Amino acid sequence: MVQQHVALLLLLRAMRVATEEMEPMPVYTEINKTQLRTPGYSLSSSLCAKKYDGIKGTWLCCPAAENERTYDKSLSCRPGKGRNSEVKWQKVLYKQQPFPDNYVDQRFLEELRKNIYARKYQYWAVVFESSVVIQQLCSVCVFVVIWWYMDEGLLAPHWLLGTGLASSLIGYVLFDLIDGGQGRKKSGRTRWADLKSALVFITFTYGFSPVLKTLTESVSTDTIYAMSVFMLLGHLIFFDYGANAAIVSSTLSLNMAIFASVCLASRLPRSLHAFIMVTFAIQIFALWPMLQKKLKACTPRSYVGVTLIFAVAAFGGLLSISTVGAVLFALLLFSISCLCPFYLIRLQLFKENIHGPWDEAEIKEDLSRFLS
Repeated sequence: MVQQHVALLLLLRAMRVATEEMEPMPVYTEINKTQLRTPGYSLSSSLCAKKYDGIKGTWLCCPAAENERTYDKSLSCRPGKGRNSEVKWQKVLYKQQPFPDNYVDQRFLEELRKNIYARKYQYWAVVFESSVVIQQLCSVCVFVVIWWYMDEGLLAPHWLLGTGLASSLIGYVLFDLIDGGQGRKKSGRTRWADLKSALVFITFTYGFSPVLKTLTESVSTDTIYAMSVFMLLGHLIFFDYGANAAIVSSTLSLNMAIFASVCLASRLPRSLHAFIMVTFAIQIFALWPMLQKKLKACTPRSYVGVTLIFAVAAFGGLLSISTVGAVLFALLLFSISCLCPFYLIRLQLFKENIHGPWDEAEIKEDLSRFLS
């Protein structure tokens, strides 16, 4: 019985050896990521011998050397000429190609462009544009200094009223001369209408000055000061510096400044002080920026000179109150007008906006004729 089993095993071994001699075992080669993209290899084709190596975690494939198979454009496995007949990738969607959906060729990065829409800033141009921020900081500083002088009794209200009216009249004439009547033609307003508006404002403000004086008597002084600080900061934040942003609101900025002036005016000695303080706030927060914008648009050199004079005046007024505050204010102005533009120019070197074939399509033609 044992001899029969041994004979049967020998017979099976002989048959196996004969079969191996007739059909040699395929030599498996490891497929890497590069070969997976080669049209001659496929793991999904049943015509290509394949084997998974569990130890390496890779697929092994053995296409016969004499019958090496390649893909054609119809994604069918047919006899070909080998790897030399690779199918070239085309950037089309109406053809079936033997490439994955996310495949790109070496020409993909040839269309790469960097910073094609980046704006190149010049240092002195940025310094010139920063003068708008300097103007508003100086306006707030001058307003606080004037209030402090009136609260301490160092500035007579009649003198401030006369100076403010004279300055407003000079600014009005200067604005009209620079504008050349263009703004008046667009708005349709006359000088008589402007005079009536000024008289109405002065009359109502003077009539309600006792109310403004006693409006916040029940509120503590510390709370008034805190509210004024927050309102003036809000005025600086929401002011229209020329940027097209959602945070910009000229109306909100002006209202916050007027609210701060009303709060501070309620702590002055008399109703006349409150009236003059609110009037001065309208002049410096509403009328003065309008004149500055006109000077900046029409006479840039005059605008720079006025900005320097205004900054020196604000620094001198603050220096008479606090030396430390004046030094800090000067450092703030220097940082905004000189250091910040310098850092902006330096940071521009690190700007990297890439554009290429992955961007969304932009319609540059005029399509208005199709909408009519």
